[in-house]
Amino acid sequence: MKNLLLLSSSREHDSGYLEHALDMIKDHLGDVRELLFIPYAGVSISYDQYVDMVQAPLSSLGIKVVGIHQCDNAKEAVENAQAVAVGGGNTFHLLHQLYENDLIDAIQAKVNAGMPYIGWSAGSNVAGASIRTTNDMPIIEPKSFNALGLVDFQINPHYTDFNPPGHNGETREQRLAEFMVINPTTPIVAIVEGTAIKQSGDSLTLIGPSDGFVFKGGEKAVLPQNADIKAYL
Repeated sequence: MKNLLLLSSSREHDSGYLEHALDMIKDHLGDVRELLFIPYAGVSISYDQYVDMVQAPLSSLGIKVVGIHQCDNAKEAVENAQAVAVGGGNTFHLLHQLYENDLIDAIQAKVNAGMPYIGWSAGSNVAGASIRTTNDMPIIEPKSFNALGLVDFQINPHYTDFNPPGHNGETREQRLAEFMVINPTTPIVAIVEGTAIKQSGDSLTLIGPSDGFVFKGGEKAVLPQNADIKAYL
């Protein structure tokens, strides 16, 4: 029953905000014309500003965006939503607010009943089993690192293994290798800019213009475009 669209990012290269994802979003939402947006990952911008950022590109699809912070009761807003989108920003702040507003169970129940869910960046990260493979700084401590668990693997958005010349810090791949040492049986799906994890019922695929990667048990495997993700976990 699950309908998930988990985008790596809100932009691809120099594209406008969500511009690269509009066709994916249109296909994913179908006849839905009102989207409940959860802006809790936003820290350096106001939630109202964040809603306006999302509304601008989605207006071309005839979709109205409603910020959850504008609703009298956040939990009831989720329970009554036609679809939910969760934006990027700081994953720790996002998960903290999801717990503070008692939204974990409500989102899980609606998604399990078939409600479309869209996430990008932090919003995709929290769809995984936990946020332990986020790229973000822990600026606040959530109640738990356990996330929405809409999929039963870890997600690493914005994946890249680029290491600038002269930079001596760990690469992303080295950080994920550390996770695998502690959690050898837990898979991580790493998705690069412009791509997304798409689930429609029993179908779970990587969509977009680039390959992704699966990390598990100390090994890294290429996840080809349009591949059945389940076959690589």
